[in-house]
Amino acid sequence: MLPIKRVLRPLAALLLAAAVATVPAATATASDAPASGWNDYSCRPSTAHPRPVVLVHGTLGNSVDNWLSLAPYLEHRGYCVFSLDYGQLQGVPLFHGLGPIDKSAAQLSDFVDKVLAATGAGKADLVGHSQGGMMPRYYLKFLGGAAKVNALVGLAPDNHGATLSGLTNLLPYFPGAEDLISAATPGLADQIPGSAFLTKLNDGGDTVPGVHYTVIATKYDEVATPWRSQYLSGSDVHNVLLQDLCPLDLSEHVAIALLDRIAFHEVANALDPAHATATTCASVFS
Repeated sequence: MLPIKRVLRPLAALLLAAAVATVPAATATASDAPASGWNDYSCRPSTAHPRPVVLVHGTLGNSVDNWLSLAPYLEHRGYCVFSLDYGQLQGVPLFHGLGPIDKSAAQLSDFVDKVLAATGAGKADLVGHSQGGMMPRYYLKFLGGAAKVNALVGLAPDNHGATLSGLTNLLPYFPGAEDLISAATPGLADQIPGSAFLTKLNDGGDTVPGVHYTVIATKYDEVATPWRSQYLSGSDVHNVLLQDLCPLDLSEHVAIALLDRIAFHEVANALDPAHATATTCASVFS
């Protein structure tokens, strides 16, 4: 008899194929995003969804490519959806999230102010992937963001650092390597477990009062590892493991934000908990 995992993998592949087939089409250029209501500054939040959603990409991501599926998914459900680029290094196009994370948090602060001014909303909801799920916590904790944000939803956020499946544990064996990373790509250095940035971020507790936190993790994550380090502690925290919702879900660090409609369904639940419905394997068709 075949091992159970060999039986489940083809079924999971079918689910993911269905997800891709049912995601609304989206183009790959930022200028086209407003055509679908994404980054449309004339959008006004509805009574049903009174807060704009700001999407925060991950390391090496950008405001378009990271959200080609999730942005239309949320927009189709009546949300005003916005996304930003942050952390760009001079001379490095397309790939963002490499600059110092405290500076990136300041860029997020400015962007949220812009969105709130345009939409007339009192608060926004944030949805971030990887660094984009962790970096907003600096904005909430140190830059006054807690007064302007209702909820933070993190997809595979590296809240306590990213070991890259243990690779960062090898840095001490290569003298000067960490200094080189810090000089060339400070945003990467800030995400190494034990960094000065993460120590400051997590000192005194993971959360701040008044903000609802959701973490959506996958046990197949190969970047924000160990995956349990993504979880937050606090009184208003909902930590979710995708495989507890659907054992067939094989999404890893990238796929969870790019095409996983099971994860997307849980994002929608976090944004509108009053109308949440159970997330299961069938949510891939929702």
